[in-house]
Amino acid sequence: MEAETCGTAAVYVSEVLRALGNALQAPPTVWFKESSQKNLRSRDFLVPRGALRKSFPDGEVPAELILTLLSLDAPDLPPLRQCLQCDAGLVVQLDRPALFYRVLRDFAPYLKPLPSADHGQDIVILNCAPLHSAKSLDALRLSHLRAALLADHLAEVLTLNGKHVYPVPAVPSKEVEEFLSQLGISWPSSGDTSLVEETVSSFKDFLRDCVQNAGDGNHTQSPDEIRVQLKTSAEKHNLTLEGYAPNLDFFLVSEDDLRHVARLQRSVQDLVQTSPCTVLHIISCEEEFHQQKLDLLWRLMVPSSRDVTQKHLICGPVKVLNSTAPPSSSQYFQLRKSQMLEASVMKYGESVKGDSWDEIITSLTSAAVKFELMATPHRSQVNLNLEDGNITTKGTKSGAFVMYNCARLATMFDSYNDAASEGIYPEFPPAGDLSYSSLREEVRERYSI
Repeated sequence: MEAETCGTAAVYVSEVLRALGNALQAPPTVWFKESSQKNLRSRDFLVPRGALRKSFPDGEVPAELILTLLSLDAPDLPPLRQCLQCDAGLVVQLDRPALFYRVLRDFAPYLKPLPSADHGQDIVILNCAPLHSAKSLDALRLSHLRAALLADHLAEVLTLNGKHVYPVPAVPSKEVEEFLSQLGISWPSSGDTSLVEETVSSFKDFLRDCVQNAGDGNHTQSPDEIRVQLKTSAEKHNLTLEGYAPNLDFFLVSEDDLRHVARLQRSVQDLVQTSPCTVLHIISCEEEFHQQKLDLLWRLMVPSSRDVTQKHLICGPVKVLNSTAPPSSSQYFQLRKSQMLEASVMKYGESVKGDSWDEIITSLTSAAVKFELMATPHRSQVNLNLEDGNITTKGTKSGAFVMYNCARLATMFDSYNDAASEGIYPEFPPAGDLSYSSLREEVRERYSI
């Protein structure tokens, strides 16, 4: 029974780091999960030698602690192959064939949401900041699309981690909603605009009173914008400015800014009763400074919002190579779709036509766009080459390459299943009956499919 229990328990990096830290009698933060392709050939986890020196004389780990690490055995821990000290520090390498066997035999636990230990922090309001200004499809820039894709991905990840996720804002444009849906982005498309407008009106009255009381009336106030001294007001209300940009001061607040804050405030009021929540802002880098202003403005206008944890996740820029006028998100998608169609015609000939092929090309394009915008770490710049000859089914860095080969593999599996159902091939045995003993070495060669 122990083997069965071990085989069905999910393995999570956070739990592995916690167990390794406990066994080493050190905090989990001293361990690093290796990510370098070169280093992964010899190790999966590392404690740098500098960190070892803080806990052990001369940075040497006692032999009995290394034996303790090697003997770790729990349902949610992966089997270890070796643990040793080297010039880099203390390294741990997993028994990967055994781990692969566990995961492949039963991957159902990985599809279940994680139970949350702290129910007071279960609510996450996911604010995709660029969507507040996406009033038309032409206004949706490439950096905005990248942020929307990341926000949609985070919603899935946070949900699987046991969080209750509420996306904000409702998409303000029908054409933007349809475009995002085409890319598989699930985002709300309706909201109570009357309540938001009521909140905007009360915010306006509050800010005008603040400006009048602060004696800032000498400055001409536009009917559409209100000039607010953020830093002075924050100091007056004893708000800490730690973490904010040092030059955060005057803010010309527009109606759209107030509408942005009002949507957040309505979400908090609707969702939070006695439990605190976290607001996670997904922002394109060019709007980072502006979002800090909105963050502080919200705290100034609504004292109760100071109990809300706000976090900012910044997306790097999207640069189109060899282009003086970057396309909108819609133009980028249509260009990639036309290139995907052309590549398909070159590969499959004149049979590429009709509704079924259009559905396939659209699906492949959506997946390729996601691949291009999300394959780069979120803080780094994405470089897009939109020239006609750039999209190809060859070369492993191309989104089209990945999607075509996924489609080819799916076709191969379908062909096998059809042949097996006709008795041409024997039935594939259950994954638990397969022997993985021959998987002894990592594949380091790159093969062309």
